[in-house]
Amino acid sequence: MADEEVDAGEEGKKSPILGYVLIGVGVIVALAITVLATMYFVGYFDPDSAERIEATVQQLEMDAAEARQRAEDLAKGPSKETLDSPELTRFENTYMEIERPLVANIVNSRKVMQIKVAIMTHYDDRVVANMEKHAFAVRSEMLDVMRKIDETRLSEPNFRADLAEQLKIAVNSVLEKYEDFGGVEEVMFTEFVVQ
Repeated sequence: MADEEVDAGEEGKKSPILGYVLIGVGVIVALAITVLATMYFVGYFDPDSAERIEATVQQLEMDAAEARQRAEDLAKGPSKETLDSPELTRFENTYMEIERPLVANIVNSRKVMQIKVAIMTHYDDRVVANMEKHAFAVRSEMLDVMRKIDETRLSEPNFRADLAEQLKIAVNSVLEKYEDFGGVEEVMFTEFVVQ
C-alpha cells in the first residue's frame, strides 16, 4: 500500500509538468499559424507582389520626373512672342494701360503729382493677366515710389526716365513676389501732371 501511495504521488507531480509542456507547444503552434496566415494575407507568398511593387515604384518615379519638368517649365516663365522678320528677330510688343490715374503729394511741398501709366512687355498674355490679377498690389507699390519724390527732383533733366525705371522695378518686384516672374519691359507715361 505504501508503494501505491508513492506511485500516485509521482503521477500527480508529472501531470502538471506535462500540462505545461503541452500548453507551451500549443502556444508556439498557434503563433506559427498566426504568422503564416498573416504572411499569406499580406501577399508574402504571392509571386506577383514583387512585380506589382516594382511597377508602383516605376510609376512613382515617372510621376516625380514629370512634376520636376513642370516645375522647371514654370520657373522659366512665359516665352517671348516673336515677329517674323527676314533680317532680325523682333519681339511682339503688348501694351496695357492702368486705367485709374496715380496721385501722390510731393514731399515737403503743396504740389501734387498725377500720372497715368501703361506697361509694355515682350512676353505673352500671362504678364498682362498677372498685372490685372494683382492690380491693387501694383498700384500700391507704384504709389509708394511716387510718395518719396521731393520737389528738387522734379527739375532734374532725367526725372521722368528715372521715375519710369523705378516704377518698372516696383511693378516687376510685385509680380515676382506673387507670380515668380515680372516680365514688364517698360513703363510709359500716358499722362503726367504736377500742380
